Amino acid sequence: MDPSRAFVKNVKRLIVKVGTAVVTRTDGRLAVGRLGDLFEQLQELNSQGYEVILVSSGAVGVGRQRLRYRKLLYSSFSDLQKPQLELNGKACAAVGQSGLMALYDSLFSQLDVASSQLLVTDNDFKDPEFRNQLCRTVNTLLSLKVIPVFNENDAVSTRKAPYEDSSGIFWDNDSLAALLALESKADLLVLLSDVEGLYNGPPSDSKSELIDTYIKEKHDETITFGDKSRVGRGGMQAKVKAASCAATQIPVVITSGFTRDSILKVLQGKKVGTLFPTKSMLKEIVVSTKDISSRDMAVSARDCSRRLQSISSEERKKILLDVADALEANEAKIRAENEADVAAAQQAGYEKALISRLTLKPGKISSLAKSIRVLANMDDPIGQILKRTEVADELVLEKKSSPLGVLLIVFESRPDALVQIASLAIRSGNGLLLKGGKEAMRSNAILHKVITGAIPTSVGGGLIGLVTSRDEIADLLKLDDVIDLVIPRGSNKLVSQIKASTKIPVLGHADGICHVYIDKSADMSMAKKIVLDAKIDYPAACNAMETLLVHKSLLKSAGIKDIIFELETKGVVIFGGRTASKELSIPNAESFHHEYSSMACTIEFVDDVNAAIDHIHRYGSAHTDCIVTSDDEVADIFLKQVDSAAVFHNASTRFSDGARFGLGAEVGISTGRIHARGPVGVEGLLTTRWILKGNGQVVNSDEGVVYTHKNLPL
Repeated sequence: MDPSRAFVKNVKRLIVKVGTAVVTRTDGRLAVGRLGDLFEQLQELNSQGYEVILVSSGAVGVGRQRLRYRKLLYSSFSDLQKPQLELNGKACAAVGQSGLMALYDSLFSQLDVASSQLLVTDNDFKDPEFRNQLCRTVNTLLSLKVIPVFNENDAVSTRKAPYEDSSGIFWDNDSLAALLALESKADLLVLLSDVEGLYNGPPSDSKSELIDTYIKEKHDETITFGDKSRVGRGGMQAKVKAASCAATQIPVVITSGFTRDSILKVLQGKKVGTLFPTKSMLKEIVVSTKDISSRDMAVSARDCSRRLQSISSEERKKILLDVADALEANEAKIRAENEADVAAAQQAGYEKALISRLTLKPGKISSLAKSIRVLANMDDPIGQILKRTEVADELVLEKKSSPLGVLLIVFESRPDALVQIASLAIRSGNGLLLKGGKEAMRSNAILHKVITGAIPTSVGGGLIGLVTSRDEIADLLKLDDVIDLVIPRGSNKLVSQIKASTKIPVLGHADGICHVYIDKSADMSMAKKIVLDAKIDYPAACNAMETLLVHKSLLKSAGIKDIIFELETKGVVIFGGRTASKELSIPNAESFHHEYSSMACTIEFVDDVNAAIDHIHRYGSAHTDCIVTSDDEVADIFLKQVDSAAVFHNASTRFSDGARFGLGAEVGISTGRIHARGPVGVEGLLTTRWILKGNGQVVNSDEGVVYTHKNLPL
């Protein structure tokens, strides 16, 4: 549930307004399929105990369609050649109302729901007694689980122009819905439209963006309304006016009546449509990155990153040191929020591996602060001259390191990843958008607040944006003109989904299936230490050992038996490949291509180092693989031929980490072969620029230019 939509938990009575554009098709006929979905939603809400009131337009449109047909049926050919007069709207309403309600009654009856019709005019509401009686009638109907269906009685209405009376007199069915919401003390008003919600420009314009939460002071001057609705008197402008009126007391959501289950999604707290919050709700809605559009958030990150790049190296260093100090100063608050996340995850029944990744253990904040200080004291990576070339006389070309721009990082479970990624972004001069898992929502929120609070206003807190809704990810992945790199840190499913959903370059790894191969010449005491560390030190990490490969000559050795015994003693569940399962009488592994991320692993025996390499290439994920051997020639074969991002000799796979590599921290591990590979630190978040310094030279078809292309010292 999106935090800004949490109010739906307290909704009992709601009003749903459906407009003519939703009720009818483009040819004027009733949209029976759309109405079927709508009425199924109303039936489900009714059965769940919600009190539902329906306000419907469409009578004029339905009547016009019927009368046109009747007129066509009884007109002569010569009559049809004459100019056709527009049909009287009140006559259309009188004819269409009965047909519309007959259909509604039939649809509700099919779903075993009772409905009632209430026709009103604007004049009726001028009588206080009428208002009181109307409320009593509605309350009675709702207590009997009957759905009241309201419509303006256009057939006899005397209204000729919109009323400006702010006391609540209506002039169309949008404002009628708003009035009824206030009169009946509803908890929510849903206005269904033929578009997804309120856009900052015409919905037909591809540059227009959906406004998630309407804030009058912020959006009034920036919205450009499109054309009026193709049918009816309303349009988005009328809906906004009605929603603003109702939102003085109750929340309103404008959303699409064309989207399946749109009302149910609103009541599930999903971020659909546009929310018009009440004033009391506004006090709780922090106007931050979550209140602005995805594009605005990304553009803000880019603008702030450019300001960050423009300040001195010492100033950027100070920001990092201030972040480290702020983390330590707020450790108690951070731990409290993290403990709340962990408790909620345990109550929800999450796996132990996820809870382990979620938990900020004692000393973790201090460790993170220390890593940030190490990062701050490293050489400034921005603007480093990587190469200097004399192109021609007095024409010098420099290749310099440069920030990528704006990074979008999607990560699961681990709140410490937020700190590492944010510090790397600051050091490398990049803007950053972060989306963490919902299980770490409190931890991520407090960490984001602490970190951005340490960033000076001269740079801007928009440098690091925290994305709070999963729904926003789809919008962000479309922004290939603003976001320069996406780094997903999570499951294979997450990485695959992101790669399939964006044109933005994606850097990362899907699996962490790491191997340790024990060769026949291995020191078994060393092998035991490495295997136990690689599996047990942090089994949820992506660099933990998942498969142990052993030379077949060691099958009956005491050393291997001792390693297996120690693993099992420590609580590791061991599965076997075909040979190991048979020889050691252990359960079969379902697949060699499996990442346990827990206290479990697979063991298999292989013929030699070449068989081990073949196995790794066939089932591994090109993350980190290790050989334990005393034979340097065998080690050399392994190190040269294993095509993984990190390959180790006589060292635990757990060393495959940005901080342990001396990178200060890491934004993730990349198993790809383009741009960066292995633990990605500051250097992996940089690109290059070419700076050419001349003295008035021109190409002029290369006449008179003598190219020297001489390498110059840095």
